[in-house]
Amino acid sequence: MTTFSERVERISISGIREVFEAAGDDAINLGLGQPDFPTPDHARRAAVDAIESGKADAYTENKGTQSLREAIAEKHRADQGIELDPGNVIATAGGSEALHVALEAHVDAGDEVLIPDPGFVSYDALTKLTGGDPVPVPLRDDLTIDPAAIEDAITEDTAAFVVNSPGNPTGAVSAEEDVREFARIADEHDVLCVSDEVYEYTVFDGEHYSPIEFAETDNVVVVNSASKLFSMTGWRLGWVYGSNERVERMLRVHQYAQACASAPAQYAAEAALRGDRDVVDEMTASFERRRDILLDRFADIGIDCPTPQGAFYAMPRVPEGFVDECLDRGVVVVPGEAFGEGGAGHARISYATDEDELREALDVMAAAYAAAR
Repeated sequence: MTTFSERVERISISGIREVFEAAGDDAINLGLGQPDFPTPDHARRAAVDAIESGKADAYTENKGTQSLREAIAEKHRADQGIELDPGNVIATAGGSEALHVALEAHVDAGDEVLIPDPGFVSYDALTKLTGGDPVPVPLRDDLTIDPAAIEDAITEDTAAFVVNSPGNPTGAVSAEEDVREFARIADEHDVLCVSDEVYEYTVFDGEHYSPIEFAETDNVVVVNSASKLFSMTGWRLGWVYGSNERVERMLRVHQYAQACASAPAQYAAEAALRGDRDVVDEMTASFERRRDILLDRFADIGIDCPTPQGAFYAMPRVPEGFVDECLDRGVVVVPGEAFGEGGAGHARISYATDEDELREALDVMAAAYAAAR
């Protein structure tokens, strides 16, 4: 009898999904990482034009259209000051596939991958699907990734480490000196740094830096996506880039798993990258305003929460039973342990919802906090 692969038996449905299924249909959802802004009109129009003209009818190149990859290279040249060859970019089915191909191309069975704890749920699962072993690395008290902790965790079996700034689930932004350290560690220890930068534009305090800006070797691969940058989650268009040698190996995975990213989505993302970026500033200002509403009310309630510096997540410290009390009252929040053992005693809050609903949810959280104490 055919059974199941050991790799797939090592993973399970995300704890985030379990929370959603436990909530009622009319619940206020503070668990979903979905910007509540529409995709820019010029991006939508570009996809429609590509469909109506027939340009989207056929496969594109495996790596994506030349014009999209040029737009991605121009974006990173302008934002990070790096000279990126469009030939070293692969357009993927969202940042999720970009993470998948990066790990599949570099991790063997039994290899270790260092991941932030708490950290995005895919890091653990995708490492296990490669046959590798995820090694959780605890965060600092302010929920930033500690380069020293990463360096201390490196062994002869370490193939890669993952960094994420701005961070999901934490909202933390790595300081320049930490990002320089990530690059140094990758260089000196000859391990791959996978830098997840999908929230790059949503920074309230400080600035975004990428390890690839400072690396002296090719030991950095960058994952990014139009999903959160331009509120295009449903379009499933991301990208991954690195050296030519690394990209060619990642392409081997991508071409068999995906062939190419969706053609209409590629034209939409190119238009978003080349077009008016006012929506980016509008989204960032709105998320910062909502963050401040959240933190002010948390302070009134007595909930301790490290200040998120980016993305649209907060990870307050909460008493046992708080998440269940919120769910019972019709507000979806995610238990911190869904993101790793280091998330125990926390909850993840997504404040990518309108301000009226956010204020209503905060009233509920005040009652839930009182009940759980």
